[in-house]
Amino acid sequence: MAAYVVMERPDEGHEKAVFVRDGFTMVGFLLPVVWLLWQRLWIEGALAIGAALLLAAAEGSGGSFALAPPLVSILLSIYVGLEGPALRIAALRRRGYADRGVVEADSLDEAEIRYYAGVDPAGRDAIVTMAASPSRPAVAGPALGLLAYPGAR
Repeated sequence: MAAYVVMERPDEGHEKAVFVRDGFTMVGFLLPVVWLLWQRLWIEGALAIGAALLLAAAEGSGGSFALAPPLVSILLSIYVGLEGPALRIAALRRRGYADRGVVEADSLDEAEIRYYAGVDPAGRDAIVTMAASPSRPAVAGPALGLLAYPGAR
């Protein structure tokens, strides 16, 4: 069974809920730029097109970068295949959608039925609410993932 994340706008009803399958997307892996643009992920699509153009320029220059463009292209495909649904959820959040929970189902139609009915066949709630991530206090320290040394300034 696949998990579908349900996203809704607070001002609209349940009728306009968006279901995003949380899992690997084969189309996003095979055609990452096309998939990003199809899902209306404009910023991410523009970044992927920019990366493709840079890779084409690096490949044409020759030299020691001959292996880098195919490798980076494959890494981009793997990233979009694995993280594509998370990118789509983040874009929906930027557009004002809120998480309503996760529904487990075999298909999109079944996920919609379970969500709108509110109960799954086992008799328990169909929707597993997503817990809000606890806010962490801001820690002063180096940026960009550099290590902080205890007691150092």
